[in-house]
Amino acid sequence: MNGIELKSPDEIDKMSRASRIVAEVLEALRHQIKPGVTTEDLDDFAEKFILDRGGKPAFKGYQVRDQVYRHTLCVSVNEEVVHGIPSKRVLKEGDIVGLDLGVIVDGYYGDAAITVPVGVIPEQVHRLLRVTEEALHKGIAQAVVGNRISDISHAVQAHAEAARFSVVTDFVGHGIGRKLHEEPQVPNYGEPGRGPRLKPGMALAIEPMVNMGRPETAHLADGWTAVTRDGSLSAHFEHTIVVTETGPRILTKL
Repeated sequence: MNGIELKSPDEIDKMSRASRIVAEVLEALRHQIKPGVTTEDLDDFAEKFILDRGGKPAFKGYQVRDQVYRHTLCVSVNEEVVHGIPSKRVLKEGDIVGLDLGVIVDGYYGDAAITVPVGVIPEQVHRLLRVTEEALHKGIAQAVVGNRISDISHAVQAHAEAARFSVVTDFVGHGIGRKLHEEPQVPNYGEPGRGPRLKPGMALAIEPMVNMGRPETAHLADGWTAVTRDGSLSAHFEHTIVVTETGPRILTKL
């Protein structure tokens, strides 16, 4: 199946334990986010939380070509789309913060992301967050046996664009299991009815990134942080799911 590994019940159990820690960390982080907190504070909190529960941060030490990621969390603020690096940056009222996190338990991965407001944000920005999370669940609803990968992709794109937002095409979701990124890729755009057919045991990280403005992105000089090219706000939500005979099972949900 194009290098796609179907997971056994035992493997899914290990992924479930990793994914549960991911869900618990993200829920705890929601309550840490307020004006005056630094993105580094969030990273420190997440790492301690994971280690205390017997997990291992999945992103720390992750290597792409000659670049090594040295943090537990990706923290992306406002126009930052994904892969924002924790720093001394202080959060302020009206910001939005994308939190992306992976955990390893017994050699298996869980991965999820949420975008959270800092204090009070305008209604249109709330709408961006709401639509992006809805788009994630529209995609997940298509993750049923017999559908194809692009049925997920199309559902995400259709929902986001119906709300007059744009879908980032430079980054995609992915298979997940013994590695953080496995086959298949799961784009957030495209025509339905294409790509590999979904089978029981396929584990996927589905992750819409949706911009208030145009879809194009650029990389900052740090080599990791992706931002919207037009400076518009961006939201990111992600779940790790498994395709089962009875429908999609979300592992990164409390």
